[in-house]
Amino acid sequence: MRIPLLSRRREPATDPVCGMDVDTKEPPGGTWEHAGVAYYFCGPGCNRAFQKEPEGYLSGEKKLDMGE
Repeated sequence: MRIPLLSRRREPATDPVCGMDVDTKEPPGGTWEHAGVAYYFCGPGCNRAFQKEPEGYLSGEKKLDMGE
């Protein structure tokens, strides 16, 4: 017997601020909900930046360059 909640495979999410892949099970920067959608963050700084200007990051107008 499978337990659906425990057997679900989680896919990584993309941090909307810096573009890094984030583990949705344990996101280091936490989560924040905007317009009914949950966003996942690589670190607290990206989470705070997104909370201040979510529309700028979602539109692509703003983006944090991680120096790649």
